[in-house]
Amino acid sequence: MTATEGLAAVEGLLVPPGHGRVVQTPAQQVTFKVTGSHSRISSTFEVLVPPGFDVGAHVHTRSEELFYVLEGELDVLAFEPRVRTPDRWQKWESRSGNRVVRATPGTVIVVPPGCPHAFANPTEAPAKMFFQASPPPDHERYFEELLEILRDGGPPDLAAIEALRRRYDIEQLTPLRHR
Repeated sequence: MTATEGLAAVEGLLVPPGHGRVVQTPAQQVTFKVTGSHSRISSTFEVLVPPGFDVGAHVHTRSEELFYVLEGELDVLAFEPRVRTPDRWQKWESRSGNRVVRATPGTVIVVPPGCPHAFANPTEAPAKMFFQASPPPDHERYFEELLEILRDGGPPDLAAIEALRRRYDIEQLTPLRHR
């Protein structure tokens, strides 16, 4: 018996460009790259953020997230503001003077549990980002259900989104918006 005969085959996952399960609505397109069935650490997505989309400021008590801007520009927030106003997170400022940043390709944003965060595309061109959320599969399920709510376009059903976010450890601080 050789050293490899007694071992189960272990293989990694390779997802080529343009592959992965795509969930799309008029408000957002999410491509699932790595799911909880492939990783115990995190779920990974490629997110196309259309002009005018604003995820709204929110906070998680358990989840950790990482965003990496691939294309375009996004306004991003990743800090506790002096005051959590119920609207316009783009005007927030932290106690140490941090403000919302215009993230361009190559920008990385790491969001620990308990840190308010948001992103929005204020430009007229789509933006694309790599997004990783831990632990899996919460964000996978959240995206599937959110995109179902947004599928018809038009004004989002804020009550349905609020209930969804409560189920997935998301405290919504400002509203989600899209054109």
